[in-house]
Amino acid sequence: MTSLLKANGLSAWYGPIRALYDLDLVIEQGGVTALLGANGAGKTTTLRAICNMVRRSGTTSFLGRDISRRSTEDIVRMGVAHVPEGRGTFVALTVEENLRLAFHTRRDHAAARRDMDLVFDYFPILKERLHQQAGTLSGGEQQMLAIGRALMLGPKLMLLDEPSFGLAPLVVREIFQILRRINEHEQVSMLIVEQNAALALDLADHVYLLETGKVVTSGPSALVRNDEALRKSYLGY
Repeated sequence: MTSLLKANGLSAWYGPIRALYDLDLVIEQGGVTALLGANGAGKTTTLRAICNMVRRSGTTSFLGRDISRRSTEDIVRMGVAHVPEGRGTFVALTVEENLRLAFHTRRDHAAARRDMDLVFDYFPILKERLHQQAGTLSGGEQQMLAIGRALMLGPKLMLLDEPSFGLAPLVVREIFQILRRINEHEQVSMLIVEQNAALALDLADHVYLLETGKVVTSGPSALVRNDEALRKSYLGY
């Protein structure tokens, strides 16, 4: 596989508090990488640091281009879409209005319209709810809308923060099946932060395990999935 994103010596701070310590991270083109660890390990901060949403140091490259000093908006335009924890939808806007926000960042509106059709192929319920206010959707539908909004950006890499949070198991299973299809059919690479480690390990082909802002181990997902001592020590199961 070809490297899509590389981070070297990635560190991050919230005010005087250091949250990440010299992370080295590689995301392969077409792959799914899971970022796992206990609460407070630095998983969400890693996604924010990649997008330059927090004070950070170290170097980050995307498709061979240095993005360490790029604005968050520039990084999005280059093909990195962030689906934040809590979904980040605009609850006062309709489903259609949420999806059409992508037209402000994409020059090719014809391609954006094709991607809207693609969103409806993966999430037909969103087409049924097209004129419904986003805040009135169920939790699962709001998560689908958040992923759909990310797809509307035509991403090469999707950063997903806790996509299963607060959702019923059946809905979670459906969403993860769709994520697998998006990865396979659209060749969208993914970096997933997920508290449901077993679910993430099933989807991912590579894993980074974090503890207190540092990588403690990384490798093929089977490495963690098949190591009971490692799972019990860092993931609690």
